[in-house]
Amino acid sequence: MDKRAHVFIYGDVVGVGFRSWAVTNARDLGLTGWVKNLSGDTVEVVFEGDKESIDEMIKRCEKGPSTSSVDDVEVKLEDATGEYEDFTII
Repeated sequence: MDKRAHVFIYGDVVGVGFRSWAVTNARDLGLTGWVKNLSGDTVEVVFEGDKESIDEMIKRCEKGPSTSSVDDVEVKLEDATGEYEDFTII
C-alpha cells in the first residue's frame, strides 16, 4: 500500500533551488505530490508512493541540494490518497 509523507524542511532552503531539486529527485523515485516555499526558511512537501521510495526521498531531503543548508526535517506519515498524477511545484 502506498504511503504519504507530509514534510517540512527547515534551514537555508528557500531561494537556493530546493524546489526544482525536489521535483527532479521525487520524479526519479516515482513519487507524486508537490513542493512549495513557505514564509521564512521553510519548504513544505507532500510525497506519495511506496514506502521505500519515500524513505529514500526523506534521506535526500535531509541533505538537500549542494546550494542548501538543511537544519531540520519534520515528517508526518499518512496513508496515500492517490490524488496526484505527477510531482509539481505549487
